[in-house]
Order: sequence, then structure tokens, then C-alpha cells
Amino acid sequence: MTQHLTPLTAVTHQHPYPYYADLVATRPLYYDDMLGLWVASSAEMVAAVFNTPFCQVRPVTELIPKALLESPAADIFRHLIRMNDGARHCPAKQAVSTTLASINGVHATEQSNQWARVLAARHAINDTSEHLADFAFQLPVYVVGSLLGIPQDMLGQTALWIDDFVGCLAPTSSTEQVERGKQAAAHLRAAFRSLLHAPQSQSSEGLLATLARETSHLGIDDTDSIIANGIGLLSQAYEATAGLIGNTLLALATRPNVQKLVSTHPLLLHNAIQETLRYDPPIQNTRRFLAHNGVVAGQEMQAGATILLVLAAANHDPLVNPSPAQFDLWRKNRRIFTFGFGAHACPGEALVPTIAKAGVAQLLTIDDWPDRCSTVRYRASANARIPIWR
Repeated sequence: MTQHLTPLTAVTHQHPYPYYADLVATRPLYYDDMLGLWVASSAEMVAAVFNTPFCQVRPVTELIPKALLESPAADIFRHLIRMNDGARHCPAKQAVSTTLASINGVHATEQSNQWARVLAARHAINDTSEHLADFAFQLPVYVVGSLLGIPQDMLGQTALWIDDFVGCLAPTSSTEQVERGKQAAAHLRAAFRSLLHAPQSQSSEGLLATLARETSHLGIDDTDSIIANGIGLLSQAYEATAGLIGNTLLALATRPNVQKLVSTHPLLLHNAIQETLRYDPPIQNTRRFLAHNGVVAGQEMQAGATILLVLAAANHDPLVNPSPAQFDLWRKNRRIFTFGFGAHACPGEALVPTIAKAGVAQLLTIDDWPDRCSTVRYRASANARIPIWR
């Protein structure tokens, strides 16, 4: 039953997509009295909100979450490009985008495949499901961390810090989670500062050094911003990749015909990853906040209002993706809102699928992998849909 779902509880529901379809069809933009915010669900409304300049990524009265204030986590948060608008956002976004564009695709694939094999063996995933989630979460940290230039012997600890840091950013974080995240942020800042100032031979080829050079080319001399956005590359890939790995595996496990096609033609795994990003995306919601009164998607709204953008519902809008309930490997003109849209579209849109593809390919080598997908739950979240194997 879906009638008791909300846009927040649907994220971790076993079957949320009939509910999302109803939202798109009957309430593409509405005010939810219970949640106290606007909800945009159709592709048209979600795109309109993304394209409205005064719909910003943070409330003007709380640019940094209160729970993080006066902590290393706040120092990172205030510099993240995805948490800034206007003059602070544009040059930093350009530097990050150029840095990610510099990644050699073949090298990124090799790194992804290598670490997928290493972590699969380390967590003995062929023998037990106990550490499948650890594999899915650690893989993006090991790959992106290696690309950044983090030494191999620091990658495991970095993964633990990223887990705590990402955990403290969620609005529903407990006091204990926030405190752990603050401590992890301090360690991450120190580690990235050391990496940034390491002898040239150690770090000059990594993405962090590239980000520093690109930032300098734009006339920005801000070490704290470079460090924060280097950490941001790890934190943004963390949940998105883990969710994409798990959701793709579930999509294949529940569709024997598609599973057989991908098994027979491994190149089709790319298609399966892309369709999963649309059909069962790892990031389902995001928010925007009105900086002043104005009209958004044809609706008068007041300064300070919050708009919840249901990205997963927009992906299922039949006006942009016909027959949205069908998992179609060959879908034409696929529209995906999972990575955002417009000025704040995620610049890591190409890297996350590359890492996820390596992770899924490794998991598909497990003899009984479809059976393991029969009992999963979803990690508690109001935004991310990430399967956890029981």
C-alpha cells in the first residue's frame, strides 16, 4: 500500500514508484501541510525549480547547519561548491568541473576494476553477504581517493572518516553522529592539507593537485576551499555510488531476462547502470530554499520557503521518459534528474557510473548473487536509496 507514504518515507519503501507516479499525475507541485514544505515531482516542475535563480541550495538564514557551527565540519561545509550560490559558486564549480574533466577514462576504469577486485577479496564477498555493504561504500572512496593522490595505506582510514563525515551532514543525524562527523572532518582536513603540501613527486599527478592548479588559474588563492572541495569529491561519490551498485544489482536480480542479456553481453552493463539511474536512483530527493518572495513554476511562494524536489518521481514522468515503469536497456533519449540540473548539476555524473559498473561487475561473479538480493533493507535516509544486504 502506498497511500500512507510521504515524499520522505517513500525513499526507503520497498515499492515507492506507484506513489511517485501518482504524485506526478495528480500533484506535480503542491504544498504539503504535514511536512511544511512545497513538493515538486514532475519533470517540468523540478526543472523549473532548478532553473529559478532565487531557489538556492541553503536557507539564507542558515547557510551552515546549526549543529555543525564552530567545528571543522562547518569549515568544510561552507566551502563546498554544492552548498554555495552566486559569486562563491561559479568559479569553484568551474575549477571542480575542469578537474573532473581531466580524468582519463581508461585510468578511472582501471582503478575502479582494480579496487573492486581488491575489496572483494578483502571482504570475502564470495563467501558471505555480511560485508557487501562495506564493499559498496568503500569502493568509491578507494577509487576517488586514489585519483586524488591519497596514499594507499591511508585509504582505509579515509573511508572510515568519510562515513562519519557524511553521516553528520544528514538533517536527521543524532548528536553522537554529529560529534563523530566533526572529529572525522578535523582528520580529513589535516590529511588533505598534508597531501596538498606534500613533495611534488608524491602528489602532483593527483586530482587534488589538479584542483589546486585550476583554482589558481581562476585567480583564487584559497587553500581551505581546495581542501574542502577535494573532500567533497569523496563525500558526494560515497552514497551515490553505493546506492547505484546496490540498486543495479537488485534491478538485474528481479529481471531474469535482463540479467541473462547482461550476462551474455557484458557491454550492456553500462546500459543497465544508466537505466538504474533513472528507474531506481540512489539519490531520490534534494531541496531548494527561496531567498526572497517570487513566482516559482507559476506559483507564488514566500521567502524562506522550502521546496523538496523529488528527483526519482521526475525520472518516472511519462512526458520525458515514456513507459517509465519499464526497465528498458535501450531507452531512447533517457532523461535523468538524479544528478541535478542546471547550475548545480553534479560534476561527477560520469565518474560515479564508472565506479559503480566495476562494483556491479565484481558482484556478478558471485555464484549465488541473485539469492542474496532476496533479503535487503534500505539504509535509513530521507534522500538516498541504498540497499543493505541482511
